[in-house]
Amino acid sequence: MPPRSLWNGAIRFGLVTVPVKVFGAVESKQVRFREVHLADGAPLEHRRLCSKEGEEVPYEEVVRGYELEPGRYVVLTSDEIQAVERIGSKTIEIEDFVPADQIDPVYYDKPYYLGPGKGGADAYRLLARALERTGRVGIGRFVLRTKERLVALHPSDGVLRIDTMRFHDEVVSGSEVEIPRPQTAVSEREAKMGETLVEALVHEWRPEDYADTYRERVLELVRAKAAGETIEPPPPAPGPAPDLLGALEASLAEARKRGGGKARPRAKRAAGRGRPPARAGSRR
Repeated sequence: MPPRSLWNGAIRFGLVTVPVKVFGAVESKQVRFREVHLADGAPLEHRRLCSKEGEEVPYEEVVRGYELEPGRYVVLTSDEIQAVERIGSKTIEIEDFVPADQIDPVYYDKPYYLGPGKGGADAYRLLARALERTGRVGIGRFVLRTKERLVALHPSDGVLRIDTMRFHDEVVSGSEVEIPRPQTAVSEREAKMGETLVEALVHEWRPEDYADTYRERVLELVRAKAAGETIEPPPPAPGPAPDLLGALEASLAEARKRGGGKARPRAKRAAGRGRPPARAGSRR
């Protein structure tokens, strides 16, 4: 079933307008749990309680407030909030075109595909081709669900895609991360062994090789528990190797044994890792 359009509008850069439709580019496969009462297995309900009165508050009496200081809120109505939102804007305004390789991936948030709108097929193809040939990304803004978002416009195999972006002040700089000084300096031999190990594990990027093995293990756990099996806790994770050089040599030997540099069924092999073992006599 083809995806439904989330938004209809246009891209505008200079005096050129390209009618487009926005489609979701990702689909969540996350395993979702409900909170239930341990005693009887009934699902729990979450209600809005007033912290002062202790009474449940009906939805029509709920407004949004901004906390200026502990316990002091400025209450804003929906109309007041909408006064600063660009409701009704149906244009992706491209402000600049920048080299694609200058954007750190940490700024990207959520992707959406763009399809040509009515009468916009020619201009759509022209824009996609221009971006592909120049290696540029369009930076602009558009409104989705009443919120103005910064976006990056990319070409993707002849299809246009936008990624919503984080603003600069939302990204934490790596320089702010506390990294302890190493007790000993990395030796030249260790550095070369590390480089050799990385090269031995190089493979072509194939996204289909990387399945969500966590989701598979969770669903297997659910099926086992529903069948009455008893689940043993997993063994503790190993700590860092005390002999770094020895660990590098052993890792390199293992990589060579597996045939580094050749495509391998990574996802299939990984799927069996970390499965919770059943006790002896349990059904599998």
